[in-house]
Amino acid sequence: MRAAWRGGFCLSLFLSTIAWALSGATAGSEEAVTWKGKTVYVDIGFGAGGGYDVYGRLLAAHFGKFLPGNPIVVPRNMPGAGGLKLLNYLASVAPKDGTEVGVFASSSAMEPVMGNEQAKYDPLAFSWIGSMDQDVAYCGLWQSPGAPSTFRDLLTQEAAFGDSGPGAISQQHPLVLKNVLGAKIRSISGYEGSRSVQLAMERGEVNGACGMVSSAIKAQWINFVKSGQMKLIIQMGPKKSQEFGDVPSVYDFVKSDEDRKVLDVHFKQILLARPVAAPPGLSPAVVAAMRKAFDATMTDPGFLAQAEQLNVSINPTNGVDAQALMAELMHYPPSVIDKAKAAIQR
Repeated sequence: MRAAWRGGFCLSLFLSTIAWALSGATAGSEEAVTWKGKTVYVDIGFGAGGGYDVYGRLLAAHFGKFLPGNPIVVPRNMPGAGGLKLLNYLASVAPKDGTEVGVFASSSAMEPVMGNEQAKYDPLAFSWIGSMDQDVAYCGLWQSPGAPSTFRDLLTQEAAFGDSGPGAISQQHPLVLKNVLGAKIRSISGYEGSRSVQLAMERGEVNGACGMVSSAIKAQWINFVKSGQMKLIIQMGPKKSQEFGDVPSVYDFVKSDEDRKVLDVHFKQILLARPVAAPPGLSPAVVAAMRKAFDATMTDPGFLAQAEQLNVSINPTNGVDAQALMAELMHYPPSVIDKAKAAIQR
């Protein structure tokens, strides 16, 4: 299966390279691309009220100002399987004319590499438009009498973590903590998004959650963090952040260079914290126009003002760099990928 995937990946990368080489010849046709009279949908791979929903709706509110023809842009939620439902839809059903884009987790895009047979798409075939933020992800524990309250507690005491399904970092990150570092975590799946997990913690159904990126914490969880009701116990990312105080890094607990590489596979992804991609097969001129509109949106004063009101951070990555990072993640040696798959029980 791996040989078939890597063969398909190499072919996809070759075809992608040819397509983008040819796109220079069609750049002049960008002016002819228009969305006048059309409706563009921003499909969000998670339920209402969570971090991805906030970012998707923020993008939808401003994106149309910069697309040629100024179309109406409508956000809509498409939750399911941690984002896989949306990505399968983009790959096979969504129109290939620039009238739909998806907002999803970068971990969802990596699912084919992780051996998930339900992920029926090639990550590099998507038309990568950019990412709205680069981030750090955290795990948190609801502070209750008798329950674990720190990451070190989880090495000896079990806790239940809520998640959105196999394609979401809310499930994958706890599994990495369990299978690489030895944390005693029991996963409870099926929640539509971070808002549903939050309510489950308040009801006492689960003790904690992972996949909480810093922007979502500021938008959704900050009052619980400030009050001490929820404690951030560990952070995942290539660099350690002090934004919420001295929260230990997952790399602080690594025992070998081999484990460090496995963590890199899973946690470098969050440099694409809020990725945006369109279906495969769009014309280079349409992709160029969408990328240009996305870049303009990310620097628009009205967009940035609303982001500040919503207390979400904007630290964008353009479409070319987003696609390059995905290619880098998919180029790890098979031995490392196999161990990364085992870490999330694949």
